[in-house]
Amino acid sequence: MRKLELRGKWVLVTGASSGLGQEMARQLAVKYSANLIIAARRKDKLEELKTELEQTGISVKVMTADLSVHDDVVRLIDDCLADGKLYGAILNAGITYFGRHSELPWEQAETIVKTNVSSVAYMTTRLVAHFEKTKAEGGVMIVSSMAALFPVPYQAIYSASKAFILAFANALSAEIQNPALSLTVYAPGGIATEMTEGKKFDDLKGWLMPVKQAAAEGLSAFIGRKHIHIPGFFNRVGNVFMNFLPRKFLTKNMGKVYYKALLKAEGV
Repeated sequence: MRKLELRGKWVLVTGASSGLGQEMARQLAVKYSANLIIAARRKDKLEELKTELEQTGISVKVMTADLSVHDDVVRLIDDCLADGKLYGAILNAGITYFGRHSELPWEQAETIVKTNVSSVAYMTTRLVAHFEKTKAEGGVMIVSSMAALFPVPYQAIYSASKAFILAFANALSAEIQNPALSLTVYAPGGIATEMTEGKKFDDLKGWLMPVKQAAAEGLSAFIGRKHIHIPGFFNRVGNVFMNFLPRKFLTKNMGKVYYKALLKAEGV
């Protein structure tokens, strides 16, 4: 299967108002000359990014959507597929929670599940169905996390949400009949973005990958049509090594690290 050719093609990026999605949109414009559909909740941030990226000579469409609201998700995909020109999609939008699970309001937990799981599963289903029907060339990339492979205490809902989409995409990819369509899962570790700002993450900063590096590796995996990609040499080595250790041992020790960071943020 040849690599994706993005120049002049339309690519959807969700969660493009900040962090990894915003940086991927920038690199798609500057390095690959792709036309972009950028989606997120914050219209003002999207409009600022649109103005910036159009200076590179590409075309940009802004679509505001709250991906925890199903009607917004349906509208977003309907609009993206309406003219038949969509070539690729990077489903990056996601939210997290770092703290004791017992203190997470259920309404917030539901929002995480709707955003990270339901919206991604629905959009992926619609996108794959479109490319299967048209037999057109294209690619879809779902942004999961290393927390899907090794669940993180004090981020239980987030870890579970990322594990769901990893399993979903891996299984679905084996059902795809269109040889010109690729489904990629990108599973980074922690990234230095707006999502990991704040005191709770202060003790974990040394583990966070710079967002430009994370975006570059993700786009390389997307264009190269990789099945699953973990960015960073040490992350990949660690992933192999940790498979030989008992899960209970890993989870317990990861919990100690995160609990220490949580207590420090609380001034305990």
